[in-house]
Amino acid sequence: MKTLAVLGATGSIGASALDVVARHPDKYRVGVLAAHRSVDALADLCERFRPELAVIADPACAPALSERLRGRGIACRVEGGPAALVAAAAGDRCDTVVAAIVGAAGLESTLAAARAGKRLLLANKEAVVMAGPLLATALDEGGGTLLPLDSEHNAVFQCLPHEHGDLDAIGVRRILLTASGGPFRGRSAAELAAITPAQACAHPNWRMGRKISVDSATLMNKGLEVIEAHHLFRAPAERIDVVVHPQSIIHSLVEYADGSLLAQLGNPDMRTAIAYALAWPQRIDAGVAALDLVKTARLDFEAPDLTTFRCLALAYEALAAGGTATIVLNAANEEAVAAFLDGRLPFLAIAETIERCLAGASGEAPADLAAILDADLTARRQAQRMIAALSA
Repeated sequence: MKTLAVLGATGSIGASALDVVARHPDKYRVGVLAAHRSVDALADLCERFRPELAVIADPACAPALSERLRGRGIACRVEGGPAALVAAAAGDRCDTVVAAIVGAAGLESTLAAARAGKRLLLANKEAVVMAGPLLATALDEGGGTLLPLDSEHNAVFQCLPHEHGDLDAIGVRRILLTASGGPFRGRSAAELAAITPAQACAHPNWRMGRKISVDSATLMNKGLEVIEAHHLFRAPAERIDVVVHPQSIIHSLVEYADGSLLAQLGNPDMRTAIAYALAWPQRIDAGVAALDLVKTARLDFEAPDLTTFRCLALAYEALAAGGTATIVLNAANEEAVAAFLDGRLPFLAIAETIERCLAGASGEAPADLAAILDADLTARRQAQRMIAALSA
């Protein structure tokens, strides 16, 4: 039986992971649940799954969580703060870590799980974008296994041999990441000028959190996934393409040297990828309905609009630039998206903020975690200044 730590338990990925876990009580149990500030939601999950440890990243919320659990008669240790999150990821209360914390906040706990040799189910793409080489080193040193939870990278993983190693050695020509195109596919820049947060968060196919929904609307989510694929599969950027596929039925493809294209298909439900990662190399029921090809009827594809949706092009540029560019890209995007969701920045100014910040990226790659975090903080401060100027 595997024992899980679910980091980001109250988010959409955490909820999907716990849904799959609940379907297989003979295979999985929950040792750790962690959330940022959602005290009541985390208390409800603790009551249902009875972990040994509950971690609330905001330490100010720990007393309230302890009180809720005591009031319900739940014997569960409560800890608060980022250090507690890192310790839980590396500790002995789990052998498998679902890394589903959104943004840079999930970086240190993800690295800690990798160093501790855990089975790492990774949904936190920002950890790879910011610290891909560092994460690879941590996995090598710890002897752990990384299984991607992003539907696109999970699909690529499924389309590769189990022991795939070097892509050239197995005849891979390129990786194709599919993109739904988000809620604004086909619109011009002029039509996007007055977009509201509610419109940007209304994804046509997937149920996701607000930040990732906006990233999907700008195509930055796909840009981050290109960078993630580069690190996860050791593929050069010129061999990672994006194709818009509005139905979100094909989750990604791998093209081989003989002209074959292998694709992973399924209904757009994150539980499929999560169940695959949980049970790999076996497969288990995910609670997802089988795909009806006749009902689906058609699959459409088109090239992404890199002019209107500038964020995807900026991600390729950051990957090519190296140094701190991908760290700056991620930090500036997080700050710009937060400002947009707060009503402080227009939708189109998200890309403008990122582009301006990228001009200040260093060409020297950060040597360690401290340097990565410093570059991240510097980029955030720069982005905040630009946001203030753009929204003045």
